[in-house]
Amino acid sequence: MDSVLLHGEAEGYIQSLEKMSLRDIGSPRWFRQHEYIEKLNMQAILNASANQEEFIKDLCFSWKGNTFFFFILQIPTLVHAMILTEVWKHKVFPIICKLQDFNPKSTFLLYMVIHHEATIINLLETIMYHKESSGAAGDSVLDLVDYCHRKLTLLAGRSVSGEIPTGDRITHAQMSNTASVQDLQRQSDMLEFEISIKALSVLCYITDHIESLGLSVLSRMLCTHNMPCVLVQLVENRPWNGGTLEKYTEGKWRTVLPEDQLKLSKHDGQVWIALLNLLLKPDCQRKYDFNSFNKTQLLKLRGFLTEVVIDQLPNLLDLKHFLSQLAVTDPAAPKKDLILEQLPEIWNNIVTKNSNKWKAIAKYQVTQVFNPSESELREQASRLAQTYNLDVMEHLIPDKPKCGACGRTGAKRCSRCQGEWYCNRECQVKHWPKHKPACKLMAEAIQKLQKEPNISR
Repeated sequence: MDSVLLHGEAEGYIQSLEKMSLRDIGSPRWFRQHEYIEKLNMQAILNASANQEEFIKDLCFSWKGNTFFFFILQIPTLVHAMILTEVWKHKVFPIICKLQDFNPKSTFLLYMVIHHEATIINLLETIMYHKESSGAAGDSVLDLVDYCHRKLTLLAGRSVSGEIPTGDRITHAQMSNTASVQDLQRQSDMLEFEISIKALSVLCYITDHIESLGLSVLSRMLCTHNMPCVLVQLVENRPWNGGTLEKYTEGKWRTVLPEDQLKLSKHDGQVWIALLNLLLKPDCQRKYDFNSFNKTQLLKLRGFLTEVVIDQLPNLLDLKHFLSQLAVTDPAAPKKDLILEQLPEIWNNIVTKNSNKWKAIAKYQVTQVFNPSESELREQASRLAQTYNLDVMEHLIPDKPKCGACGRTGAKRCSRCQGEWYCNRECQVKHWPKHKPACKLMAEAIQKLQKEPNISR
């Protein structure tokens, strides 16, 4: 299978990453950086498609060592870019959606911004697997903990209220056909679920390396956010389970065979491992307040620690013994020492700097960024064709392609742009008026690339 990037390309992309302002989102400079991050993420997914363990080893160490070194040095920049996009989605994007006179020729650039957060959290999921990454993140690990808490509380809340989306979001091949800004808003809500699931993975890795992190990180997770009780909510509601027939795995909702209904998913395992780390590690036990409320919440876990679950995760037997002891004892309250605690800064700095400017930023981006001319659309389509190499993308899609018109399994691909699939000729003809503008741009971009064989991948 071909690589997306060579070692030198990867290192160059990583070193060029920089922090940007909220106003810069969607600009050519931002779009160029998004391409770099997207290509790095695609390389990660490409390697992961073979074997998860080998993929992590290959990504972080066989890229000549220096690549991983540069990666971990840029973790604060990646965290900043992710939270910057999160703030934009909460503060600016809703204003753009309400502007009645905003009718862009293409919504694909808006989709790029919306998807940017998911791309970064996926890349951080890879990087944070390693202990060195948690240390190299520096103060930004506090912001990352806060980010994970926001996503997991949202996930738990939506699960309780029955608001978990069970449909699949649009793919990059379909994004140019998205009809309106309002459609993108719905897709953003669906993407939020996927991002929250990735945040669970990142939190699990942070708890794995808790000994190497500062006291402020520990205090933030246990005292400020009471993360163990948040995780209890996830164990109770299992938002990645769509009843007995479906489970969310590998980025999609999939039908579960009867013999697999009792199997723990990857996300179940991550919640339990995070709980093991936060409740059984000595530093955590000394810091956590086992008051009556927390104790009541934690003891709910005993009902889920069945023999079937423990057979799949034997380490949970230690947790079961701990909870049995907790039920009959009252652990001493943690000592309230006077300490200087670090606070996360990224979210607050972005919000403070742009307070009362949200409408101005939205209007500027609507006129200057998200309403490109015909020539700018062609250039964007050309760069899109380079970033999402169609031959490589086919290796990244685990399922059969779907018809762009009716959603059934696609049998034939559009011969002109090679980016859309159809189940039959009738669906292709029916979908043509909607697909035609994007098809034309993509076809011209591909022809241009074919005439420039020396262009970098």
